Amino acid sequence: MKINEQTDFRLSSEELEKFERDGFIGPIKIYEPEEMEERWDAIRRRLPNRSRAIYPVDAHGAVTNISNYDRHLDVDLLSEHIMNERIVDRVVSILGPDVLCWRTEFFPKYPGDEGTDWHQASTFANASKKPQIMWPSEEGRPSFGGTITVWTAFTDSTLENGCLQLMPGTHRHMNYDESLAMDYDPDAINGREKDGVKRGFFGYDYRQLQKDPNWKPDESQAFPLVMKKGECVIFWSTLMHASLPHTGGSKDYRMGFAARYVPTQVQVYPGTETVAEYGGGIPLDNYGAVVVAGEDTYGINRIAKESRTGFPFTPRRF
Repeated sequence: MKINEQTDFRLSSEELEKFERDGFIGPIKIYEPEEMEERWDAIRRRLPNRSRAIYPVDAHGAVTNISNYDRHLDVDLLSEHIMNERIVDRVVSILGPDVLCWRTEFFPKYPGDEGTDWHQASTFANASKKPQIMWPSEEGRPSFGGTITVWTAFTDSTLENGCLQLMPGTHRHMNYDESLAMDYDPDAINGREKDGVKRGFFGYDYRQLQKDPNWKPDESQAFPLVMKKGECVIFWSTLMHASLPHTGGSKDYRMGFAARYVPTQVQVYPGTETVAEYGGGIPLDNYGAVVVAGEDTYGINRIAKESRTGFPFTPRRF
């Protein structure tokens, strides 16, 4: 290690104040572009080998391959990624010293793909119809929750290939009721325009969850977040966010990878053994959350101490 190499990446007081105000911070460089390109090439070669993946390949949905959730549990470079100190230290600044990663997923966007609906997620019951995370209650009432999402650009994320859009400061109030039902319709994919923009939600229409059916997102508050490969954005899942449609060339695609973090006192997949969404389902028999910082003193979640390849999940400690 170089003598002057930075080893603590926790947010400064100014950065934390900005995050608390806006609900996000970024872009933040995690990898140099050349390193990210090399890592993504290696990950792509490893992904087809599902011999140690925790979800069966036939669990995929009609559109989004939910069997490729949580590949950090069998692909070493993804295991390294969720434990990366440049990510974990910043997440600890927000959530406290004891943190686990409960979900990862890929977000590809190919030429012609629609943009993603404006949405917020607090319990992640939006598609599965069951809460996937549950914060401790406050005075007998369910706590306002959400997760910290770290969305890393594995390829360049541009206006043309469908970069994220964010609405700063919208993370403290939910415009959607995740207990309502959305109708799954894979035939609607790439088939709807909303205010002149081709948008959808992987076979759902997120507008069905609006608390006020007549409300519309104020897009004047939004901005597109262009990122270079190797950069990430850290945001509350309750922040209003979406993505643009892919209008670029046939050889250009966008690949994002989201890692989701919560404090260890948050229950993950409470009272369920399967996740059913997007026209498919996955069993949780081999699932385990990963403690990335501190320790788990609650014992309420299944914890993976190492990956399925033997990669040790050694938490960061301060």
